[in-house]
Amino acid sequence: MAKYDVRALQLRILDILKMFDKVCREHNLRYCLVGGTLIGAVRHKSFIPWDDDLDVSMPRPDYELLIKNCKEWLPAPYELVCAENDPDYPLPFAKIQDANSTLIERKHLYYLGGLYMDIFPYDAWPDGKAARWWQATQYAWLKQCLYLIHRDPYRHGHGPSSWAPLLVRKLYTMQGLQRRIRKVLTKYDYAKAHYASSYTDGLKGVLPKRITDVYSPYEFEGEQMMGISNYDEYLTHQYGDYMKIPPEEKRIQHNFHYLDLDHPYRDYKGEAE
Repeated sequence: MAKYDVRALQLRILDILKMFDKVCREHNLRYCLVGGTLIGAVRHKSFIPWDDDLDVSMPRPDYELLIKNCKEWLPAPYELVCAENDPDYPLPFAKIQDANSTLIERKHLYYLGGLYMDIFPYDAWPDGKAARWWQATQYAWLKQCLYLIHRDPYRHGHGPSSWAPLLVRKLYTMQGLQRRIRKVLTKYDYAKAHYASSYTDGLKGVLPKRITDVYSPYEFEGEQMMGISNYDEYLTHQYGDYMKIPPEEKRIQHNFHYLDLDHPYRDYKGEAE
Protein backbone atom coordinates (compact mmCIF):
# COMPACT_ATOMS: atom_id res chain seq x y z
CA MET A 1 0.00 0.00 0.00
CA ALA A 2 1.08 3.58 -0.61
CA LYS A 3 2.93 5.32 2.20
CA TYR A 4 1.33 8.69 1.44
CA ASP A 5 -2.19 9.99 2.08
CA VAL A 6 -4.05 8.78 -1.00
CA ARG A 7 -7.13 10.90 -0.30
CA ALA A 8 -5.08 14.10 -0.06
CA LEU A 9 -3.45 13.21 -3.38
CA GLN A 10 -6.84 12.49 -4.98
CA LEU A 11 -8.20 15.88 -3.97
CA ARG A 12 -5.20 17.66 -5.50
CA ILE A 13 -5.45 15.88 -8.83
CA LEU A 14 -9.22 16.46 -8.74
CA ASP A 15 -8.36 20.17 -8.85
CA ILE A 16 -6.36 19.50 -12.02
CA LEU A 17 -9.34 17.72 -13.59
CA LYS A 18 -11.75 20.50 -12.63
CA MET A 19 -9.48 23.10 -14.22
CA PHE A 20 -9.01 20.90 -17.30
CA ASP A 21 -12.77 20.38 -17.69
CA LYS A 22 -13.31 24.15 -17.48
CA VAL A 23 -10.68 24.81 -20.15
CA CYS A 24 -12.15 22.16 -22.44
CA ARG A 25 -15.65 23.61 -22.10
CA GLU A 26 -14.40 27.14 -22.77
CA HIS A 27 -12.54 26.10 -25.92
CA ASN A 28 -14.87 23.34 -27.20
CA LEU A 29 -12.35 20.55 -26.72
CA ARG A 30 -13.51 16.95 -26.44
CA TYR A 31 -12.24 14.70 -23.66
CA CYS A 32 -13.37 11.67 -21.68
CA LEU A 33 -12.55 9.90 -18.45
CA VAL A 34 -10.97 6.53 -19.23
CA GLY A 35 -9.55 3.44 -17.56
CA GLY A 36 -9.77 3.20 -13.80
CA THR A 37 -11.01 6.79 -13.60
CA LEU A 38 -14.12 5.88 -15.60
CA ILE A 39 -14.59 2.74 -13.50
CA GLY A 40 -14.50 5.03 -10.48
CA ALA A 41 -17.13 7.30 -12.00
CA VAL A 42 -19.44 4.39 -12.88
CA ARG A 43 -18.90 2.23 -9.79
CA HIS A 44 -18.25 4.80 -7.05
CA LYS A 45 -19.19 8.19 -8.57
CA SER A 46 -15.70 9.16 -7.44
CA PHE A 47 -12.16 7.85 -7.48
CA ILE A 48 -11.70 4.14 -6.87
CA PRO A 49 -10.90 4.44 -3.14
CA TRP A 50 -7.28 3.27 -3.43
CA ASP A 51 -6.55 4.85 -6.83
CA ASP A 52 -3.73 7.40 -6.91
CA ASP A 53 -3.88 8.64 -10.48
CA LEU A 54 -6.32 10.18 -12.94
CA ASP A 55 -6.59 9.33 -16.65
CA VAL A 56 -8.36 11.12 -19.49
CA SER A 57 -8.22 10.76 -23.26
CA MET A 58 -8.71 13.26 -26.07
CA PRO A 59 -9.17 12.72 -29.80
CA ARG A 60 -5.93 13.60 -31.58
CA PRO A 61 -7.23 16.89 -33.12
CA ASP A 62 -8.32 18.21 -29.70
CA TYR A 63 -5.12 16.96 -28.06
CA GLU A 64 -3.05 18.89 -30.59
CA LEU A 65 -5.06 22.07 -30.00
CA LEU A 66 -4.49 21.79 -26.26
CA ILE A 67 -0.74 21.35 -26.71
CA LYS A 68 -0.57 24.30 -29.12
CA ASN A 69 -2.42 26.66 -26.76
CA CYS A 70 -1.57 25.26 -23.31
CA LYS A 71 0.56 28.19 -22.17
CA GLU A 72 -2.27 30.59 -22.89
CA TRP A 73 -5.19 28.44 -21.73
CA LEU A 74 -3.91 26.78 -18.54
CA PRO A 75 -3.86 28.98 -15.43
CA ALA A 76 -1.00 28.88 -12.92
CA PRO A 77 0.14 26.69 -11.24
CA TYR A 78 -0.90 24.17 -13.90
CA GLU A 79 1.28 23.32 -16.89
CA LEU A 80 1.15 20.79 -19.69
CA VAL A 81 4.30 18.75 -20.27
CA CYS A 82 4.89 16.57 -23.32
CA ALA A 83 7.53 15.67 -25.90
CA GLU A 84 6.44 18.62 -28.02
CA ASN A 85 7.49 21.19 -25.40
CA ASP A 86 10.15 19.40 -23.33
CA PRO A 87 13.10 17.68 -25.08
CA ASP A 88 13.75 15.55 -21.97
CA TYR A 89 10.17 14.35 -21.55
CA PRO A 90 10.25 10.52 -21.42
CA LEU A 91 6.65 9.47 -22.22
CA PRO A 92 4.59 9.12 -25.42
CA PHE A 93 1.60 11.01 -23.99
CA ALA A 94 1.10 14.31 -22.18
CA LYS A 95 0.50 15.23 -18.55
CA ILE A 96 -0.93 18.29 -16.85
CA GLN A 97 0.97 18.87 -13.64
CA ASP A 98 0.61 21.03 -10.56
CA ALA A 99 3.80 23.08 -10.40
CA ASN A 100 3.21 23.80 -6.70
CA SER A 101 3.96 20.17 -5.85
CA THR A 102 6.93 17.84 -6.34
CA LEU A 103 6.90 14.29 -7.64
CA ILE A 104 9.52 11.76 -8.73
CA GLU A 105 7.65 8.70 -9.90
CA ARG A 106 10.50 6.17 -9.83
CA LYS A 107 14.11 6.35 -8.65
CA HIS A 108 15.34 4.61 -11.81
CA LEU A 109 13.08 6.77 -14.03
CA TYR A 110 14.12 10.17 -12.77
CA TYR A 111 11.96 12.97 -14.14
CA LEU A 112 11.33 15.90 -11.84
CA GLY A 113 7.88 17.48 -12.03
CA GLY A 114 4.65 17.96 -10.12
CA LEU A 115 1.64 15.89 -9.25
CA TYR A 116 -0.15 15.12 -12.51
CA MET A 117 -3.09 13.94 -14.57
CA ASP A 118 -2.34 11.78 -17.64
CA ILE A 119 -3.78 12.74 -21.05
CA PHE A 120 -3.75 9.92 -23.60
CA PRO A 121 -4.41 10.90 -27.21
CA TYR A 122 -6.94 8.79 -29.07
CA ASP A 123 -5.28 8.03 -32.39
CA ALA A 124 -6.53 6.48 -35.61
CA TRP A 125 -6.05 2.83 -36.56
CA PRO A 126 -6.33 1.35 -40.06
CA ASP A 127 -9.20 -0.99 -40.95
CA GLY A 128 -7.06 -3.99 -41.90
CA LYS A 129 -5.90 -6.40 -39.18
CA ALA A 130 -2.41 -6.80 -40.66
CA ALA A 131 -1.92 -3.03 -40.86
CA ARG A 132 -3.13 -2.66 -37.26
CA TRP A 133 -0.70 -5.36 -36.14
CA TRP A 134 2.16 -3.51 -37.84
CA GLN A 135 1.15 -0.22 -36.21
CA ALA A 136 1.00 -1.86 -32.78
CA THR A 137 4.35 -3.61 -33.30
CA GLN A 138 6.14 -0.43 -34.31
CA TYR A 139 4.69 1.49 -31.39
CA ALA A 140 5.49 -1.23 -28.83
CA TRP A 141 9.13 -1.37 -30.01
CA LEU A 142 9.62 2.39 -29.95
CA LYS A 143 7.85 2.73 -26.58
CA GLN A 144 10.13 0.06 -25.09
CA CYS A 145 13.18 1.85 -26.49
CA LEU A 146 11.89 5.11 -24.99
CA TYR A 147 11.66 3.39 -21.60
CA LEU A 148 15.16 1.92 -21.91
CA ILE A 149 16.79 5.18 -22.99
CA HIS A 150 15.20 6.93 -19.99
CA ARG A 151 15.86 4.19 -17.44
CA ASP A 152 18.98 4.14 -15.31
CA PRO A 153 21.01 1.54 -17.25
CA TYR A 154 22.62 0.31 -14.06
CA ARG A 155 19.39 -0.23 -12.14
CA HIS A 156 20.25 -3.93 -11.78
CA GLY A 157 24.02 -3.53 -11.77
CA HIS A 158 26.68 -3.39 -14.47
CA GLY A 159 26.09 -6.86 -15.88
CA PRO A 160 23.99 -8.07 -18.85
CA SER A 161 20.91 -6.19 -17.60
CA SER A 162 22.65 -2.91 -18.46
CA TRP A 163 23.46 -3.90 -22.03
CA ALA A 164 20.04 -3.23 -23.60
CA PRO A 165 19.66 0.31 -22.18
CA LEU A 166 23.24 1.15 -23.16
CA LEU A 167 22.72 -0.21 -26.71
CA VAL A 168 19.51 1.78 -27.16
CA ARG A 169 21.41 4.94 -26.13
CA LYS A 170 23.87 4.28 -28.95
CA LEU A 171 21.11 3.74 -31.51
CA TYR A 172 18.67 6.50 -30.57
CA THR A 173 18.21 9.81 -28.82
CA MET A 174 15.18 10.66 -26.70
CA GLN A 175 14.12 13.32 -29.20
CA GLY A 176 14.61 10.97 -32.16
CA LEU A 177 12.44 8.30 -30.57
CA GLN A 178 9.70 10.81 -29.79
CA ARG A 179 9.68 11.95 -33.43
CA ARG A 180 9.38 8.34 -34.61
CA ILE A 181 6.57 7.62 -32.15
CA ARG A 182 4.67 10.71 -33.27
CA LYS A 183 5.03 9.61 -36.90
CA VAL A 184 3.47 6.22 -36.09
CA LEU A 185 0.65 7.72 -34.03
CA THR A 186 -0.33 10.27 -36.65
CA LYS A 187 0.07 8.09 -39.76
CA TYR A 188 -3.69 7.78 -40.31
CA ASP A 189 -6.16 10.64 -40.62
CA TYR A 190 -8.27 10.68 -37.46
CA ALA A 191 -11.28 12.25 -39.19
CA LYS A 192 -11.40 9.48 -41.82
CA ALA A 193 -10.65 6.51 -39.55
CA HIS A 194 -13.26 4.01 -38.34
CA TYR A 195 -11.22 2.83 -35.33
CA ALA A 196 -9.39 4.66 -32.58
CA SER A 197 -7.79 4.18 -29.18
CA SER A 198 -4.83 5.14 -27.08
CA TYR A 199 -1.94 3.18 -28.60
CA THR A 200 -0.69 2.63 -25.05
CA ASP A 201 -3.55 0.11 -24.68
CA GLY A 202 -2.18 -1.94 -27.58
CA LEU A 203 -4.28 -3.91 -30.06
CA LYS A 204 -6.66 -4.97 -27.28
CA GLY A 205 -7.77 -1.37 -26.85
CA VAL A 206 -8.81 -0.77 -30.46
CA LEU A 207 -12.50 0.08 -30.70
CA PRO A 208 -14.89 1.57 -33.26
CA LYS A 209 -15.14 5.35 -33.09
CA ARG A 210 -18.86 4.99 -32.42
CA ILE A 211 -17.64 4.09 -28.90
CA THR A 212 -14.49 6.15 -28.47
CA ASP A 213 -15.91 9.40 -29.89
CA VAL A 214 -19.30 9.69 -28.15
CA TYR A 215 -19.31 11.23 -24.65
CA SER A 216 -21.78 11.90 -21.84
CA PRO A 217 -21.56 13.61 -18.43
CA TYR A 218 -20.84 11.51 -15.34
CA GLU A 219 -20.93 12.40 -11.69
CA PHE A 220 -17.40 12.33 -10.32
CA GLU A 221 -16.61 13.62 -6.82
CA GLY A 222 -19.71 15.82 -6.90
CA GLU A 223 -18.78 17.33 -10.28
CA GLN A 224 -20.00 16.64 -13.82
CA MET A 225 -17.19 15.26 -15.98
CA MET A 226 -17.27 13.79 -19.47
CA GLY A 227 -16.83 10.09 -20.14
CA ILE A 228 -17.44 7.54 -22.87
CA SER A 229 -21.22 7.23 -23.30
CA ASN A 230 -21.19 3.50 -23.97
CA TYR A 231 -19.21 2.81 -20.82
CA ASP A 232 -20.38 -0.78 -20.49
CA GLU A 233 -19.08 -1.91 -23.88
CA TYR A 234 -15.83 0.03 -23.40
CA LEU A 235 -15.13 -1.13 -19.84
CA THR A 236 -16.16 -4.73 -20.50
CA HIS A 237 -13.87 -4.81 -23.53
CA GLN A 238 -10.97 -3.46 -21.47
CA TYR A 239 -11.48 -5.09 -18.07
CA GLY A 240 -14.17 -7.77 -18.14
CA ASP A 241 -16.30 -7.60 -14.97
CA TYR A 242 -15.43 -4.02 -14.05
CA MET A 243 -18.09 -3.83 -11.32
CA LYS A 244 -16.37 -6.50 -9.24
CA ILE A 245 -14.18 -5.10 -6.46
CA PRO A 246 -10.71 -6.70 -6.78
CA PRO A 247 -9.09 -8.34 -3.73
CA GLU A 248 -6.68 -6.15 -1.79
CA GLU A 249 -3.57 -7.83 -3.23
CA LYS A 250 -4.65 -6.84 -6.76
CA ARG A 251 -5.34 -3.18 -6.03
CA ILE A 252 -2.64 -1.35 -7.96
CA GLN A 253 -1.00 1.85 -6.72
CA HIS A 254 1.98 3.83 -7.95
CA ASN A 255 3.93 4.02 -4.67
CA PHE A 256 5.76 7.10 -5.92
CA HIS A 257 9.45 7.41 -5.04
CA TYR A 258 9.10 11.00 -3.81
CA LEU A 259 5.94 13.05 -3.29
CA ASP A 260 5.58 16.49 -1.70
CA LEU A 261 2.20 18.22 -2.00
CA ASP A 262 3.37 21.43 -0.36
CA HIS A 263 6.47 22.61 -2.24
CA PRO A 264 7.05 23.50 -5.93
CA TYR A 265 9.15 21.06 -7.87
CA ARG A 266 11.36 23.89 -9.14
CA ASP A 267 12.50 24.43 -5.52
CA TYR A 268 13.49 20.79 -5.06
CA LYS A 269 17.17 20.50 -4.10
CA GLY A 270 17.48 16.78 -3.60
CA GLU A 271 18.55 13.99 -5.89
CA ALA A 272 17.16 10.60 -6.84
CA GLU A 273 18.24 8.60 -3.82
